[in-house]
Amino acid sequence: MEEQEQRGGDLEEYGRVLDYLPTGKSFSVRSEPVVQLIGESRFTLLEAIPKSAEIKISERIYIGKGTRDKISLIKSRLAFESLTEGSKRELPTAISSIIHSEEKRFVDFFNNASSLNIRVHVLELLPGIGKKHLQAILDAREEKPFENFDDISKRVALLQDPVKLLTDRVLLELRGESRFYVLTRPIHQQR
Repeated sequence: MEEQEQRGGDLEEYGRVLDYLPTGKSFSVRSEPVVQLIGESRFTLLEAIPKSAEIKISERIYIGKGTRDKISLIKSRLAFESLTEGSKRELPTAISSIIHSEEKRFVDFFNNASSLNIRVHVLELLPGIGKKHLQAILDAREEKPFENFDDISKRVALLQDPVKLLTDRVLLELRGESRFYVLTRPIHQQR
């Protein structure tokens, strides 16, 4: 798995715990503990084997190539449908938490996003952003780049919470409900 992850680029260094199953999945032949995680850099859904039982939901864990203290092995990459119900419930909170913790990265997304083609701008892929909001964002960022999420909300009239827009977009991509992947890496690239 880790070799495949390397070939796909963008190795995840840290992940957030979505669910911890101390006795594994109910339908699994082996009863080994399992952790479901979401990576912080590309929102990759992963399943891992923990080293110990000291795993907490929403905990930030190192999953990179170096010595890991809580994870022994990354088993596989997961499709959204393979997540447990607990993971699916925790997912929006984890995504929102990642976006808040990396505010500069996502504000830069608003500042630097460009057109995908002659008809579609990347920002239009965010749920709730149409042509009018797009033009308002482009005009505001041309005057002066956005500094933070509050700045975006204040300077673009009637725009929903930017964190919610980004969270909804990530969820859409993770469910496989989009033609374009701008914030995640589609799972079919790993086959």
